[in-house]
Amino acid sequence: MSWKTFLKAHWNAIFAVDFTTVEVWTKTGLTTFYVMVVMELKSRRVETAGITTNPNKQWVTQVGRNLTGDSGFLENASHLILDRDTCFQPLRSFLEEQTDIEPVLLPPKSPNMNAYLERFMRSLKSECLKKMIFFGQHSLERALKEYVAHYHAERNHQGLDNQLIDPGEEVGSIAGKIECQERLGGMLKYYYRDAA
Repeated sequence: MSWKTFLKAHWNAIFAVDFTTVEVWTKTGLTTFYVMVVMELKSRRVETAGITTNPNKQWVTQVGRNLTGDSGFLENASHLILDRDTCFQPLRSFLEEQTDIEPVLLPPKSPNMNAYLERFMRSLKSECLKKMIFFGQHSLERALKEYVAHYHAERNHQGLDNQLIDPGEEVGSIAGKIECQERLGGMLKYYYRDAA
């Protein structure tokens, strides 16, 4: 089965997962944090699955439990796309042994086969992570939370016909004063019409 046929056949229940790294200043100096992000391909909805300095077997397995538990982000997933990074081995084992979700391994050096999540990661880095200096894990968590909220409710998506993932009540208003909502100190902006 070709990749295009596979995506078309399972589009309603395919999710993808990937890691990115961020350098954060901590009490012990510059520390590399690993950020795991999961995306539902159909809706482009994302969730930060976890942040750690050491993505060991226990941590990755626990993240898998959190994602697949009752009302977890992967509740409606049938397939999970992931690359061949050794960090994902415990997650693959957990999914195969404990769930009905089928892990789909990408061929080596094939980022285009996980294009939707790779594009999100590129936007996350260029619009947020590369423009900030983080002091401690809390500042990184706050920035990720703000960016994901912006990504869902305030950023148009070409792949979704320039729609928002979670549009607010103000979307579609044709009258009212134009307002600006800022996140992360004005780095992310959203313009809308105040319906009141």
